[in-house]
Amino acid sequence: MKNPVSAISVYDPDLTSCPAVARKIDFTEHEAEVPVHTHRKGQFILTLYGAVTCTAGDDIWIVPPNSGVWIPGGVPHSAKATWNARLIYLFIEPGAVALPAQCCTLELSSFVREIIGRLVQESADYPRDSHAGRLARVTLDELAGMPQQNFNLPVSSHPKVHAMAQALVSQPDDRSTLGEWAKRLALSERSMSRLWIKETGLTFGRWRQQLHLVVALRELASGKPVQNVAGALGYESVNAFITMFKKAMGSTPAQYFSQRKNML
Repeated sequence: MKNPVSAISVYDPDLTSCPAVARKIDFTEHEAEVPVHTHRKGQFILTLYGAVTCTAGDDIWIVPPNSGVWIPGGVPHSAKATWNARLIYLFIEPGAVALPAQCCTLELSSFVREIIGRLVQESADYPRDSHAGRLARVTLDELAGMPQQNFNLPVSSHPKVHAMAQALVSQPDDRSTLGEWAKRLALSERSMSRLWIKETGLTFGRWRQQLHLVVALRELASGKPVQNVAGALGYESVNAFITMFKKAMGSTPAQYFSQRKNML
C-alpha cells in the first residue's frame, strides 16, 4: 500500500515567478493534514469536492465545495482536509492581483472555477506572453471580482479566550454556558462576556453558532448524514440543527449541497 505524502512536499510554489500557478491535490493520495508553513506566494485554495479547514492568523476558515479561501503570502497557515477532499491550490505572485491583504473566503462563479481548472494543465514556468500567461491574467482579473463569504471563525491569541476556543473546537458538542466557562477560568460572567466580544468581535452565543456551522459544513461535505452531524454537535433533535443551518445559510443542508452540486 502506497505511503501517503504531504501535499506541501509535492510542489514548491516559490520556485517560479509566474503570476499564477495551479496544482490539483487529491487527499486520497496525500495526508489529510498539512502542518503550519509559509511561502512567498499567496495561496488560494479551491475545493472541488469534500471540504478543508484552514487555520491562518487568528482565524479558522472552512472551505466548502466550490468556494475558496485566500491566504496572502507570508501568512503562516495549516490545513486539515476531509478524507474525500479534492482541491486546487492556486499560487499567486505578490502584487499580481488586487486581492485583500487579509485572509478571506470567496464564492466562485462557474467561469472562474473552469479557468482555474484549465490553468492546472499548464506548466509552472510558462512564458508570460504565452496562452498560459494570458489565461493566468484572465484568471486573476476574474478572481479579484468574486464576492466574499463569512466562513471564518475568529480565535483570539488571548490565553483564556484561546484555551476556551480550542476546547470548544476540539469538542463542539460541549453545551457549557458562558457562566460555567467563566467560573472555570476564574472570571465573572460579565467579565468573560466582555473579554470574549473584545477578542473575537462576536458574542459567545454567536461564536458558538458559527463554530457549529463551520463544523457542520465540513462534516456534511465529507458525506456524513445530517442526523450524525446534529448529534455530534450536541443538538437535541435534527430539526433544531436544520433550523440553525437554514437561519445561517438560507437553505436546509440538503438544499445547500444540492445547489452546490448543480454548480459543478
